[in-house]
Amino acid sequence: MENLIALLIGAPLLGAAVLLLGGRRLDKAGHWIGTLLAAVSFAIGVALFADMLGRSADDRALYQRLYTWIPVEGFQADIAFQLDQLSMTFVLLISGVGTLIHVYSIGYMEHDERRRRFFGYLNLFVAAMLLLVLADNYLLLYFGWEGVGLASYLLIGFWQHKPSAATAAKKAFLVNRVGDMGLSIAIMIMFTTFGTFAFGPVLGATGETSEGKLTAIGLMLLLAACGKSAQVPLQSWLGDAMEGPTPVSALIHAATMVTAGVYLIVRSADIFNAAPDAQLVVVVVGAVTLLFGAIVGCAKDDIKKALAGSTMSQIGYMILAAGLGPIGYVFAIMHLVTHGFFKAGLFLGAGSVMHGMNDEVDMRKYGGLRKYMPVTFVTFGLGYLAIIGFPGLSGFFSKDKIIEAAFAKGGTEGWILGSVTLLGAAITAYYMTRVMLMTFFGEKRWQPDAEGHEPHPHESPRSMTLPMILLAFGSVFAGGLFSIGDRFVKWLEPVTSFEHGHPPISAGAITSATVAVMVVGVGIAYLQYGRRPVPVVAPHGSLLTRAARRDLLQDDFNHAVFVRGGTHLTRSLVYVDHTLVDGVVNGTAASVGGLSGRLRKLQNGYARSYAVSMFGGTAVLIAATLLMRAV
Repeated sequence: MENLIALLIGAPLLGAAVLLLGGRRLDKAGHWIGTLLAAVSFAIGVALFADMLGRSADDRALYQRLYTWIPVEGFQADIAFQLDQLSMTFVLLISGVGTLIHVYSIGYMEHDERRRRFFGYLNLFVAAMLLLVLADNYLLLYFGWEGVGLASYLLIGFWQHKPSAATAAKKAFLVNRVGDMGLSIAIMIMFTTFGTFAFGPVLGATGETSEGKLTAIGLMLLLAACGKSAQVPLQSWLGDAMEGPTPVSALIHAATMVTAGVYLIVRSADIFNAAPDAQLVVVVVGAVTLLFGAIVGCAKDDIKKALAGSTMSQIGYMILAAGLGPIGYVFAIMHLVTHGFFKAGLFLGAGSVMHGMNDEVDMRKYGGLRKYMPVTFVTFGLGYLAIIGFPGLSGFFSKDKIIEAAFAKGGTEGWILGSVTLLGAAITAYYMTRVMLMTFFGEKRWQPDAEGHEPHPHESPRSMTLPMILLAFGSVFAGGLFSIGDRFVKWLEPVTSFEHGHPPISAGAITSATVAVMVVGVGIAYLQYGRRPVPVVAPHGSLLTRAARRDLLQDDFNHAVFVRGGTHLTRSLVYVDHTLVDGVVNGTAASVGGLSGRLRKLQNGYARSYAVSMFGGTAVLIAATLLMRAV
């Protein structure tokens, strides 16, 4: 079965090559080719999963080595794959949700002239993401990491005729390069410390390595995770990335790419377990981002940007859980999977609303759409209930476990982290209820556009609604399925290790508190947006609201510190270069030139001048000789 691992990556990679190199002759069938090959990858993943279930828990890992890329003394880079319970979880999520998004895109991108190219980029992204999670060493993981960055750049900027899309793609690419530097530095430190890149030797030798080196590696890995997973301080690209087509938002920014950082931290669990300082920074980053994204999501009127803030916040939950160590690793991945279902469904639902509203994204121009889009309303509503943690749905099971693990950290730190996760749950319920009420309830608020065309909302075609229905099933049932008999814990425990946490208060009290804050968040949103008409023009708002509308001034900070600071630094370096470096060089050249010009005057070509100089020299020699004799 291990020979099938390469085919997981090979199928979508073949699709990308065929669609991007095949030319316009494939325009009519390109979307079917891309969708079929994504489905082939999922089918292979299901077959490998079934085979894995038939093995004992300690004998489920499969390895496939294709060849050695660089075989030199002291340095060996292998193209080899590792399929264990952790990577299998990601394989099923990436290929399964990816296939549904391919199907959705058939209808969503139906009238786009470059649909074939779009599906080629989707296949390229799926292949790169699968390479990232299947690599058995950090160097090959880095190759997939960069492939994901390239594919995301191409997809975010797909509608490159829009300046905003082109700018967003460049912004995502540049911000991610900062994080990528962290991963490359971490790999360099690993090689100089362990002499290898492979997961097994590196993670197995952490007990014999100094804590300082492991802390440095952990912090660099965290920097990489912050870039890909849009965590503070590298979160600024995620909201702008909503300029890409909605299927891109669902695939990259809900279910796969933004979860790569969580995978990296959990895969490197042994490093973080042996570096408590780095682990603490992971927890702090997750807690800060959890609240940051939630606050931003409260103030957005663009439906996709509100969901982007939500994504940032939910990934913050996962990063926080991963930073808790063995009591949180499993729950970070569990929430990652359930989030993949309900957030992908929410994004696809947003795309369905946009499809029926002439691509309008401003929720203040929606209202009452539940009557016109019943399937979208129900599927979006189930995703909404899942993400706010409504009892019995997927988000309730996974998020509740993270809140319990946060309290189980113990001491003052546990109370702080537990309170932060509860506050985040309340804000999540608030902003998602706001989205739900502004979009599907109340009176219609849409207006004719500049050309006099009024939207005529309608349900999307089956190619779009079917993936939404299937994702809604995951939003409802996945969490409970994972929790029965601790199935998910037992599934991942051999890879990630697991320790039962012991919170200072009972699990029942924590669950009750979680449900209570959820109800409070829903109630406040209902009072503000359900009992009174939603204004078409957003009110001025408080200072915090205005800051949240501008992403809590993250772009202003980056512009002031990095853009302006970089500009001034560049100008200073140019000044030093011109005045000091060039001044020394040019001054030396001028001095030599002036001296040579003066010396050149002595060689004037006149014999009398040479005779006088000879006479003068002879006179000096005679005088010197007489003087020496006299002395």
